[in-house]
Amino acid sequence: MARRIGVHLGTAGGASKAVERAREIGANTFQIFSSSPRMWRAPKVDPVEAGRMRKLRADYDVGPLVIHASYLINVCSQAADIRKKSVAGFRGEIERALEWGAEYLVLHPGSWKGMTRDEGLRFAAESIRKAAEEIVWQGNGFHILIENTAGAECSLGGGFEQVAELVERLEASAPVGVCLDTCHCHVCGYDILSDEGYAATTDQVARTVGFEQVRVWHCNDAKAARGSRLDRHEHIGQGTIGIEPFRRLLNDKRFAHCAFIAETPLDEPGDDERNVRVLKSLVA
Repeated sequence: MARRIGVHLGTAGGASKAVERAREIGANTFQIFSSSPRMWRAPKVDPVEAGRMRKLRADYDVGPLVIHASYLINVCSQAADIRKKSVAGFRGEIERALEWGAEYLVLHPGSWKGMTRDEGLRFAAESIRKAAEEIVWQGNGFHILIENTAGAECSLGGGFEQVAELVERLEASAPVGVCLDTCHCHVCGYDILSDEGYAATTDQVARTVGFEQVRVWHCNDAKAARGSRLDRHEHIGQGTIGIEPFRRLLNDKRFAHCAFIAETPLDEPGDDERNVRVLKSLVA
């Protein structure tokens, strides 16, 4: 199966231009924000632009389309007003993702600071269920993806078992799956560097979320050390992860169904293309 490899792209000039940019840099999948990730207000989706996006994706065979939810959303916040805003904000994300024809919508589970982890998990599940109420899914293959986190204090989802528990609580109310991030795995303490460590890590994936639930891998090298819990992305092969773990991951047949999307820095023009090219070069 040909690997789906891409990068997070900007949407300046219209979201459909991201499809053209993806094709220009050799990507066959990509990720975008559907609105500013640091503002609660979001523009409405232009149906003409959405139609153009769908046509270009079909013409160029670019997909899946992954949308990353706003960083402001905290579905397990102890503050009732923030949870209320987060529910409304995430519902808007779902609605826009469906209008754009996206296959996946990635969500960080949030921070449970001021509560217990179990209380945070309960609030997260309740908030996501509320956001998804009365949404008509229409069997279109769309999934909400819960992303593992870097394991910072009070952040939900650092361990695979936490991601799996949230997914289990949501399965009856929404189409849900998992997004795993290489940088987050590494700085949270999972060993993805050695052959033995990778085998142990994937055994944990199998026992918790399951291979089939993982729909997207965010492919990011790390600036910080393993176990540091510092979420700082680096160009592929230039950080503390190095090149070989990405080669191993991309050629793991158990993840052949996944999209592999870089969220690497844009330090210089062409960095997005260079990171896509590096990832593609690792596929045997």
